[in-house]
This record gives sequence, structure tokens and C-alpha cells, in this order.
Amino acid sequence: MNLEGLLFFPVTPFRADGAVDLEVFGEHVRGGVERGAGAVFAACGTGEFAALDGTEIDELLAVAVAESAGRLPVFTGAGVGVGPACERIRRAAELGADGALLFPPSGAASGDTGYVGYVERVAAASPLPIIVYQRAGMILSVDAATRIAQLPQVIGLKDGSGKIELVQGQVRAIRAVREDFLFVNGLPTAEVTMPAYRAVGVERYSSAVFAFAPDVALAFHRAFTEHDVAEQQRLLDAFFLPLAQLRSVRPDYAISLVKAGVELRGLAVGSPRAPLGRPEQGVLDALEELLQVERGLVAVP
Repeated sequence: MNLEGLLFFPVTPFRADGAVDLEVFGEHVRGGVERGAGAVFAACGTGEFAALDGTEIDELLAVAVAESAGRLPVFTGAGVGVGPACERIRRAAELGADGALLFPPSGAASGDTGYVGYVERVAAASPLPIIVYQRAGMILSVDAATRIAQLPQVIGLKDGSGKIELVQGQVRAIRAVREDFLFVNGLPTAEVTMPAYRAVGVERYSSAVFAFAPDVALAFHRAFTEHDVAEQQRLLDAFFLPLAQLRSVRPDYAISLVKAGVELRGLAVGSPRAPLGRPEQGVLDALEELLQVERGLVAVP
């Protein structure tokens, strides 16, 4: 499983009564698949994994699997603790998922020994390949990352830490023992940091922008794949850097601003669940202006 192409993290739509809107979610996933996503990660970070119950995740995953129809891999989120993560991955396998993104455990940080033990126990019980999500709550040392990379069910590491020096050490150490291991840049607006991540050996990234502005996301990915530095910089300056500034205004904008972008593009996905909040009107206005800029950048119809 090489996960080539853009990694699509759809948002989770909610109706006015707060329930998950599976029909709108199906339309959202279908659009991403048709536009050429490389994989679908349903009910993960951008999909508000932490705000969903098990039944909702099952329903969302079933829709993602049906809409993908075997054309590309489908992953789903798992985490909280060993028991819930194992149960979530077991259910995902039954529903036809191809893999799981393992979030850090909830509760107090436990250090390398605890993190490795958590991944080891989940991996030992997992019927699916796992990508481990390194982020606040579970930052792995080079030694710990190398240990989990040697577990057969662990196929990759997604980095949400932004610690480039650490990631470089992890890449070099893991590549020495496992050449097929996948590394993914999972920072918000990952396009902005991909030049730095490529420099330390990371070529894949998750694109939140693809969820609401697929044309500019695909244009950047094409320029990145073709090593067209001038085109990358043009798109960064005009779109991705301003978007990153907007997303940094408030911590929850990492997710809620993406959801607002999907709404501005005409799909009724509703507001995020608490504790996330709807963006302020001024920020929404700035996002709408940025989407108008995108139309000029890549000739969006």
C-alpha cells in the first residue's frame, strides 16, 4: 500500500439537529474520489473523530467504503486507549476498511515506554495495517519510532508535531531497517511545510485544502510531484500561506475553517461539534475572498 496521490480527509456533516448527515457525507466523499484523491481517511482529525461515537464512525466508514468502491484505500480513525482502539479497528475491518490511523491515547502522557506499549498492543490485535499519528500527546523519540516501525502491522507514521529535526532522525533510522515504511506530513495546511519535509525525506502529506478547494490542492500536488518550485511558490504565496494565517487565528480553526470552506463551496455540512466553534464572520469573509483568489489561480469553473 503506497498511498500515492493526495490523502483526502473529509469533514463530517451534521444536520441542524446535530445528527450526522450521511447523505451529504456520501456526496462529499464521492466528489473527492471523482477528483482523484489517493486515499480517503474517514472520521479522522478533520472529520472530528474525537466528537463521534462508535455507531457514527461505523456509519461514516460504511459510506466511505461504498463510495470508494475499491478504487482507492479507505482508512478510519482509532484511538483513545488500547481497548477502544482494538475494537474500532476490528469493526473497521468488518466494514471493509483498508487501514486505520491510530491516534494518541487519551489521558496523561506516558513517555516512550507507554507509547510503544500502546502501539504494540493495538498492532498485535489489529487485522488492518496501521499508520501511527504522532502529535501532541504522543511524540516518539527516534528509538521509539524505530521500534514501532518494525511491527508488521505498522506501515507508516503521520507527523503532526512539526519537529523537523526529530522527523529527520526518525526517517533516517527507520529507513535503515525498513525501506517500505510510509511517512506523512500531517500538519495543518501541510502544503506550506512540504518543502521542509521533503528535505528530510517525507514525500506524502494530508491535504485539508482538498476537502474544499480541490483545484488548487491538486495544482500544488502536481507542482510538488514534478519538482516545479516556481509554481509551488506561486500557489503558496497567493493561497496556502494566507490560508495558514487564517487557520492560526484560533486553535479550532484547524478543523472548523476547513468545514466552513466546504460550506462556502455549496455543501451543507453544518457547524462543528463542541468544543469546536463556527468561525467569526470576519474570518469567513476572508476565507471567501481567498476562494475567489483560487478561481483566478487555477481557472476554477
